Amino acid sequence: MDFSSPIFWVSLLQIIWIDLLLSGDNAVVIALACRSLPEKQRKWGILLGAGAAVGLRIIFALAVSYLLGVPLLKVVGALLLFWIAIKLVLDEEGGDHHVESADSLWKAVRTIAIADAVMSLDNVVAIAAAARGHAELFIFGLLLTIPLIIFGSQLILKLISRFPALIWFGAALLGWIAGEMLVSDKIVLETMQTMGPGLVETIADPEDPIGLKPTALPHYIAAVIGAAFVLSFGWIVKSRRREAGAH
Repeated sequence: MDFSSPIFWVSLLQIIWIDLLLSGDNAVVIALACRSLPEKQRKWGILLGAGAAVGLRIIFALAVSYLLGVPLLKVVGALLLFWIAIKLVLDEEGGDHHVESADSLWKAVRTIAIADAVMSLDNVVAIAAAARGHAELFIFGLLLTIPLIIFGSQLILKLISRFPALIWFGAALLGWIAGEMLVSDKIVLETMQTMGPGLVETIADPEDPIGLKPTALPHYIAAVIGAAFVLSFGWIVKSRRREAGAH
């Protein structure tokens, strides 16, 4: 480890910045999943959820190149993320209060684990790229996510308690991420490439398992559609539930 090297410090700053950006997504998921837990169990939910997030990053770090190259894996991940986002919106009123406390805690942790498993792949890739082969920087990047996720989740939980409308914002964020993930899958990218060369661009990095990524236009269109789908679907289902309850 060469502390005098400018590249080392640039990599360190990049990893800290990446963690600050990407840990927010996980913090939102944990806060949304834990909001219906009794006050005494919220801290446990946050701690277990953060532990699951970091544990999954470590596991994926061992096989990230292989996993990202698996066809349709990101499509399945995106569909799971859509399901989680819609489920969180539909449980907006905190419908889990009638469930036994232990079941609620593990139900929350299970939701967190599934969402983290979906989102951790890209997070690990970003940290690994910034580490530039330095194992100590990569480990530091993984460990740094623990306090960021824990404190971020607690802050978001307080904001949600005060402003319940933020639940919809969080769900839209998950829908946005799911849309991005959907168009970054290997099969989807190859299909888009045959539809039009302007939809996909080549990545110069030889370590990238796919070697392709969507251009800005399809990337943002997919993200916006993903967020809009979660919000509209959740709104329609909740409206029908209210109408059914009125009768």
